[in-house]
Amino acid sequence: QVQLVESGGGLVQPGGSLRLSCAASGSILGFNVMGWYRQAPGMQPELVAEVTRDGTTNYADSAKGRFAISRDNAKNTVSLAMNSLKPEDTAVYYCNARTAWISTSGQGTQVTVSS
Repeated sequence: QVQLVESGGGLVQPGGSLRLSCAASGSILGFNVMGWYRQAPGMQPELVAEVTRDGTTNYADSAKGRFAISRDNAKNTVSLAMNSLKPEDTAVYYCNARTAWISTSGQGTQVTVSS
């Protein structure tokens, strides 16, 4: 099974930027959709952004205009560029890969937006 490892999280001030990366241990071509989810303390996980194998993207309303997801099928990586970060973006961010039958996620990376 493909393993996903996230990196790039950290502490950033409001208005700042971060770029999250997700590296897969194997090919991601078999996954129809690669995405980023987040979970804040006491909250349910929520979709942030996702990208299909052919590059079609979908964003949560809270991410539109601020975040950009990209997928590199050759390098087996997925990235999330986050700009204009707000305190409410604070959460653990998880990379996810799914097909019609399976879904797998990484261990997550913490993003904290605070002054």
